[in-house]
Amino acid sequence: MKTGLLAIIPAAVLALVSTGGCRQGEKSGEDVRDSRLQYEAERNEVEVITLERTVFTRQLIANGKLSAQARSSLSFRGTGVLSDVNARNGETVQAGALIASLDRTDKELALRSARIAMQKAELDLYDVLAGQGYTGRDTSAVPAAVMNMARMRSGYDASLNSLRQAEYEYEGMVLTAPFTGKVADIKLRRYDQSSSEPFCTLIDDSSFNVDFTVLESEYGFLEEGLKVRVTPFSGDGRHLYGTVTSINPTVDKNGQIAVTASVKNDGTLIDGMNVRVTVEKDVPDRLVVPKSAVVIRDNLEVLFRHKDGKALWTYVHTVMSSGDSYVVVPNTDRGAELNEGDEVIVSGNLNLADGSTVTVKNVSK
Repeated sequence: MKTGLLAIIPAAVLALVSTGGCRQGEKSGEDVRDSRLQYEAERNEVEVITLERTVFTRQLIANGKLSAQARSSLSFRGTGVLSDVNARNGETVQAGALIASLDRTDKELALRSARIAMQKAELDLYDVLAGQGYTGRDTSAVPAAVMNMARMRSGYDASLNSLRQAEYEYEGMVLTAPFTGKVADIKLRRYDQSSSEPFCTLIDDSSFNVDFTVLESEYGFLEEGLKVRVTPFSGDGRHLYGTVTSINPTVDKNGQIAVTASVKNDGTLIDGMNVRVTVEKDVPDRLVVPKSAVVIRDNLEVLFRHKDGKALWTYVHTVMSSGDSYVVVPNTDRGAELNEGDEVIVSGNLNLADGSTVTVKNVSK
C-alpha cells in the first residue's frame, strides 16, 4: 500500500513541474517578442525642400550709434548775467528764434559811443575833402588817393572799425538758432552768470547719422547706397530704414572699418542712441537653404539630400548667411555634388547617418 502511494507522488510532481516549465517557456517567448518590438528601428520622418537658385539677401549685422547730422554748440561772445532764457531742453525752435540773451547794458553804451564817434569822423572827413577843394556830400569824383588820405586824417576808418566791433559785441550777447532743431544741454537759468562754456546745444533731429564698424573682411561687401535697417535697443522692435552714405577707406588698429549711414527720424530716435544696424545686399543666382538644413559631422558642414527614401550625406561650405538662411556650395575636396533640383532635408536630420532610411512628410519649395 505504501509502496504504491510513493510511486504515484513522484509522477504527479513531475507532471506539475513539466506543466509549469511549459508555461514559463511560453511567457519567455512573449517577452522576447516584446523586446524585439522595443528595439525595432525608429522611422526617420523628415521634411525636404527642392533646391533652386534664387536671390539671396545677404546681411551684415553690427552695433551702431546715432549722431545728429546737424549739431551746433552755441556760446555767447562775451560773459555776463543772463537776462532772458527763452527755450528749454527738448524744445524745438525755428531758425532765427531767440534762445537766450545776456544783460548788455554796457555793450549798448559802447555801441552808442561808437556811433557818435563815427558821426564825428564823417564830419571830419568832409572837412578834409573841403580843404582839398572837394565840397558836397558826393565823393564819387574824388580820386582814390585823395580819398584814402582824407579817411586817414579824419580818423574815419578807425571810427568805422570801432563801430563794427561794438556792433559785433552787442549782437554777441544774444543767442539765436542757426537752424531749426531741438535745444539740449541748457544748465543755466535767468540771472545766472554765464561763462566761456557753451550755453546749449542745438540738434537737428529730423535725420541722423548711424556710425558703426565692420570687419576688414567685409569691406568688399559694402558700397554706398546699400539699404540698412536700424533697430533701437530701447524700442519696441520697430525698424527704420536708411542707406549707407560713406565708407572710411582705412582699417583701424582693431582691424575694423568705419561706416556711416543716414536714417530719417520717425520721432522715436534721439541723439546718442545705441542701435542695431543690419546692412542688406541682394546676391543673385545662389543655392539657398534654411540654417536647419546644415549640421556638423566630423567638424565639417554637412547637409542631407533625399533620394529614393535614403538620406545622402553631402559635404558643403556655407559661404554667406543671413538671419535664417545659408548660401551653400558643395565641398568638392570631399567629392560632394549639389545641384538645382536636389531634394534637401531641412528637419529631422539631427540623428541621420549616410544612407539612413527616411520618410518624407512633405515636399515644398
